[in-house]
Amino acid sequence: MSTSFPMDGMRVRFAGETDVGMKRTHNEDYLYLPDEERLVIVADGMGGHASGDLASRLAIDTLVDFFRATAEEPDITWPFLLDRDNRMDENRLVTGVKLANLKIFEAAQRNTRFRGMGTTIVACFFCDELVFIGHVGDSRVYLLRDGTFRQATEDHSLLNDYIKMKRITPEEVDRFPHKNVIVRALGMKETVAVDILRETPRIGDVFLLCSDGLSGMVTDEGMKKIVESEPDLDRCCERLVEAGNAAGGVDNITVALARIEPQ
Repeated sequence: MSTSFPMDGMRVRFAGETDVGMKRTHNEDYLYLPDEERLVIVADGMGGHASGDLASRLAIDTLVDFFRATAEEPDITWPFLLDRDNRMDENRLVTGVKLANLKIFEAAQRNTRFRGMGTTIVACFFCDELVFIGHVGDSRVYLLRDGTFRQATEDHSLLNDYIKMKRITPEEVDRFPHKNVIVRALGMKETVAVDILRETPRIGDVFLLCSDGLSGMVTDEGMKKIVESEPDLDRCCERLVEAGNAAGGVDNITVALARIEPQ
């Protein structure tokens, strides 16, 4: 069921759905929809049944716990220093993701069963006048605004690196043999770089967060048509998952939507 929260003369409404897909027997994705903080998160775990699931849950639980702990004491940033050029809310998001990375890395070092585990993460924090987007990996945020649907985040993947270096042409993308290779994820190293984006929300905006189980199966245009045509956010999430499964559902599929509405 969708939920909504007030936001500086507007409201933000959230909904989400996660599904094992058509080929997998276990869901390593994890989804968080807000109960107090206006924070929505999608994580896509990797490393096998137990460890992938653990990594994605540990990432989200750590980030959410950190936000709750810093709600009244925002200066808490242990074990990371503040970036004085950033707003406090932005620092909270960066620090929470870095702390999640450290916890996953340390858990893998302590137990050989979990060696190699990791997770992507993408999170949106809706402040009154800004939306902060933090992400690591190839889970994505899209923004639908005034009829334009664009990918806001940039994949931390080998494929995207090749595209940026112009080592492959657009025609060669579909045949690229290492599409699923991620070059940055939580748990890979003791420290991680977190990409942060800022958007000024407008009434009518729809933010779509998803794992690559959706974006790897459904085209951007296909997602845009569903989001534009389905006003019910819960049903919209269901239709996006159905589209991913109809296209093959080779991976777990997780989607979250956040829509900016009039107060």
